[in-house]
Amino acid sequence: MRFKKEQSPFMEVVIKNLTKRYKGFKAVDNISFRINQGEVLGFLGPNGAGKSTTMKVITTYITPSEGDVEVGGYSVRTHPEEVKKLIGYLPENNPLYLDMPVMDYLEFSARLQGVPKDKVNQRVREMLKVCGLAGEKHKLIAELSKGYRQRVGLAHAMIHDPQVLILDEPTSGLDPNQIIEIRKLIKDIGKQKTVILSTHILPEVEATCDRILIINKGKIVADGTPETLRKQAKGREVINVKIEDGSTEDVRNALKALPSVLDVIVIHGKEHSFEVQGDKFAAPKRDIFKMCVDKGWTLTEMVPFETSLEDIFHDLTIN
Repeated sequence: MRFKKEQSPFMEVVIKNLTKRYKGFKAVDNISFRINQGEVLGFLGPNGAGKSTTMKVITTYITPSEGDVEVGGYSVRTHPEEVKKLIGYLPENNPLYLDMPVMDYLEFSARLQGVPKDKVNQRVREMLKVCGLAGEKHKLIAELSKGYRQRVGLAHAMIHDPQVLILDEPTSGLDPNQIIEIRKLIKDIGKQKTVILSTHILPEVEATCDRILIINKGKIVADGTPETLRKQAKGREVINVKIEDGSTEDVRNALKALPSVLDVIVIHGKEHSFEVQGDKFAAPKRDIFKMCVDKGWTLTEMVPFETSLEDIFHDLTIN
């Protein structure tokens, strides 16, 4: 008798205490998180961090050593075939049959992924429209640009109308215009589906994702929106200041003497300018202003410098 289970009204992906060992080595070490429907999650990590292993478990390619993953209420351990029906996957290398026309390939993909015979033509037409491939439908895939091949890969991943999309480096190798188009497409898709986006292009994460999860050495080291992660970044506040009337050395020493200041860097090529790293919980801007008043120096610039996602990623994953 075929297993049937009433699915949750929200197509969540739930990772529960997931561990994966390879010959005693923990590639993934007891991690737990949840991805909600309509959320685009940026899944980041350096090489060897456990990112690919986690994605392979979610797609049922490998089984966990401990813990579980549930997709729409189905366990990858006990009902992997049900999980596969709910997932669309675009791998980084995007394997395609280059000698097939786009439309023929999508028809083949639809049948391969179990789309009912009377729905195949409808789904192909929908994917051609959604992925912007209508003008290319009769071309051989080999004749397409890298950007359009990525669109074919996305159409293949979505042809069976999965509720969860896993995209591995979807804009790798694309030109700037193609990247913008694919990012927009992913954001539009994410309004209806659960999307896991793995990429090494950090600006892409900020432009596309609602939430960022960073894994390092098999453990989750950060989870939140880009704005939240910046606020949590080591409790530091970076401020660019320009202070006139005092000598560079005197100003630098005075800044370093402030209890709320952690470090001061002279900005070369920009006269009287300094990068101040302060303890954001100790009001460094107020201390800098008061110092200038006390010294009789002129404070002509004080601009908070937003911590970049690259800096946060480096701080959390550096060995």
